[in-house]
Amino acid sequence: MKKMYVLLAASILVIASCTIVRPGEVGMIQKVGVIKPQPVLEGAKAYNPFVAKIIKVNVRVTEVFSKLIVPTKEGLSIDAEISLLYHINPDSAKAVYVRFGQNFEEVAIMTNFRATTREITARYYATELYSTEREKIETAIKEQMTVAVHKYGFIIDAVLLKDIVLPDQITKAIQNKVQAQQEALQMDYVIQKQQKEAERMIVEAEGIKKSQDIINSAMTEAGLKYKYIDMMKHLSTSSNTKVIITNGEVPVMIGDE
Repeated sequence: MKKMYVLLAASILVIASCTIVRPGEVGMIQKVGVIKPQPVLEGAKAYNPFVAKIIKVNVRVTEVFSKLIVPTKEGLSIDAEISLLYHINPDSAKAVYVRFGQNFEEVAIMTNFRATTREITARYYATELYSTEREKIETAIKEQMTVAVHKYGFIIDAVLLKDIVLPDQITKAIQNKVQAQQEALQMDYVIQKQQKEAERMIVEAEGIKKSQDIINSAMTEAGLKYKYIDMMKHLSTSSNTKVIITNGEVPVMIGDE
């Protein structure tokens, strides 16, 4: 029985003195309060739990999400939902831990992120945050964040403005503007359609005029006589015409009756 307890205690000790450094992590051995300069590579690692511990720092790309009330250029306060993607330079993992501890995200990243976001949005109007200048704002925040934290070993990958909630009066004004633009576009379409129809009618009228001019130019005395003779020919062969009497100018058709 005693041997069983010894084996159990030994097993617990072995488990407690092992850890696994996974892909995307950097391990550091801290022995009697001193962190060794050599990083711990990926895999299972053993250490003496009585005098040492292995600290693991995540160096994968991490997304932090924040809901902020940010100012605008016209002095409004609007609700914004913004995401920041960042990661730690693996070569700087030790420096990050030594300077900021394991709460580095809140101390170094979020504090700067909130301040930078408010500073950048204050340069733009609310409508620009909502629509036209989102990409510029994201780029500006990313660049300023990079200046603020890159020296500590953080790399900013992206900033994303996910949602902007404007005051009701601003939202209504934007909707009215969009509606007015749509109505103006519709009116432009109607005007263009009417212009095309007017152009079509002019072309048609010009065609009719040209056709009439050609017909009028052919209405000579000789042409009319030819038409008269041709008409008389068709009348004489018609089954509905029996007798044709004419004075040379006006034909008179007499039927069976």
